[in-house]
Amino acid sequence: QVQLVESGGGLVQPGGSLRLSCAASGSIFSINNMGWYRQAPGKQRELVAIIIRGGSTNYADSVKGRFTISRDNAKNTVYLEMNSLKPEDTAVYYCNADGLRTGGWWFVSWGQGTQVTVSS
Repeated sequence: QVQLVESGGGLVQPGGSLRLSCAASGSIFSINNMGWYRQAPGKQRELVAIIIRGGSTNYADSVKGRFTISRDNAKNTVYLEMNSLKPEDTAVYYCNADGLRTGGWWFVSWGQGTQVTVSS
């Protein structure tokens, strides 16, 4: 079993910054993709950013230039640095990861989510 635990969410003023962290644990052989998704009230869950093991990244157009995704493979952890935050960034942010378990089985796991609220 692979578990993902997010941290770093909270309340921040517009223009402020937050850094989210997501640590994967369990019987992990390797992690391929790690990413961040978000879901705001009344909206569908959307991809925010994704990073593969080698470091290549993709971002949603709405966050390009403001958010940065990174990972520490030794710690099985992915980060999302969020700068110049806007009220429309308010959402529950979910971590996602896929890869191989030690038994050779592919896994896809989701975190429970962390609330990010951008408000003055």
